[in-house]
Amino acid sequence: MLDRRLAETYAAWFRALADATRVQILNLLAEHPEPMTVGQIVERVPVGQSTVSAHLKVLAEARFVLSDKRGTATLYRVNQRCVSCFPSAADLVMGKTPAEVEAMLP
Repeated sequence: MLDRRLAETYAAWFRALADATRVQILNLLAEHPEPMTVGQIVERVPVGQSTVSAHLKVLAEARFVLSDKRGTATLYRVNQRCVSCFPSAADLVMGKTPAEVEAMLP
């Protein structure tokens, strides 16, 4: 059985992805070669600025998204380390052993 701390981390990740708009934002950031501002994200996602900001906050709290201040702008990018761990987390939650998960990794 997963230890409690790890289970809580994985639960936070799944909650962060439990909204279609957050999944779209994460996908947009993952496919975009450069970090993006909230304004750039709003141009591509059919919701308002405050909604995008709220979703980015949730994604950042789960560590899927990282932010960097540049002057007055905040730029958002995917946290590649967290995103690369997510499929393994899903496998572990679904009962695969750590050895099975390790064997599947590149």
